[in-house]
Amino acid sequence: MAGIESVTLEVADPTAANAFYVAAFGLGDRVKVRASEAPTTGFRGFTLSLVVSQPSTVDSFISTALDSGATSPKPAKKSLWGYGGSVQAPDGTIWTVATSSKKDTGPATREVDDVVLLLGVDDVKASKRLYVERDMSVARSFLNRYVEFESPASGITLALNSRRSAAKNAGVSPEGAGSHRIVINGDAGAFADPDGFVWDAASL
Repeated sequence: MAGIESVTLEVADPTAANAFYVAAFGLGDRVKVRASEAPTTGFRGFTLSLVVSQPSTVDSFISTALDSGATSPKPAKKSLWGYGGSVQAPDGTIWTVATSSKKDTGPATREVDDVVLLLGVDDVKASKRLYVERDMSVARSFLNRYVEFESPASGITLALNSRRSAAKNAGVSPEGAGSHRIVINGDAGAFADPDGFVWDAASL
């Protein structure tokens, strides 16, 4: 079964970006940065998400992100599915932090249950087929509108949604152009998918 080991974010200032991610989320080697001046405007077509256990933990991560220089496209609040919100890192990457729980069961922690890379794609069904052919196993699929793949225990979960739905969930406009400014590091091979997301070897 193929999966994602880490992602590399392309940023203008790697030192500043690395300092932000250490202070805001503390995800270790799952999120890396490297220098790039590739042009990009608006929504980059993806979000990264922290899935946690309870609302107070959502608030803790969002608070440290905001204190470290992020902005808030979508403040945390309760929804039909739980509790969550989004932040935009200083490098432009949009992160959501969410839980399926609507009530706290204890003190806030800094534990992350899952990191999810959600790609906003033009054709969910076609992208799903491509990734299945790349030896990725489907964990959940809802009417070809949302797909989530199995992931290594210490890796990152890949999910697919339409670009418009991904942007709406993050509280931003779906409009955008230029580079995605992300490289996906995994063992599905080196390739670029139909939406322009680049995969590279996990060891890079």
